[in-house]
Amino acid sequence: MLEILIVEDNAEFRDMLRATLQSGMPSARISVAPEGAGALHKIREKEPDLIFMDIRMPGKSGLVLTKEIKQRNKRIVIVVLTNLDSSEYREAAFSNGADFFLSKESVGDDEIQELVRTIAAKRKTK
Repeated sequence: MLEILIVEDNAEFRDMLRATLQSGMPSARISVAPEGAGALHKIREKEPDLIFMDIRMPGKSGLVLTKEIKQRNKRIVIVVLTNLDSSEYREAAFSNGADFFLSKESVGDDEIQELVRTIAAKRKTK
């Protein structure tokens, strides 16, 4: 079973993403955290396979959080999903360990679901 964590401070977007993920992967377990401290707590409780990470949040930024998570466990796949779609943020996301970078404004539900299915399939083959 795929464990997914959504780290997003915008409740409306967080709920929409959760619904999109649940409809595409009904067997996945999805948890949410509105900020970095909550995310780290959830990661310690139940290590996720996949994290959807916003960049700008209260407390630690998603970039700092991504780096901390990847230093602890490189196996966790991190998808940075943000409104801050610029080459500088892309480079920063990847240099901090993000596996994928998606723009909230241009990515659709089908693309998100396909990405999750691909990640889940790779997990099964390992």
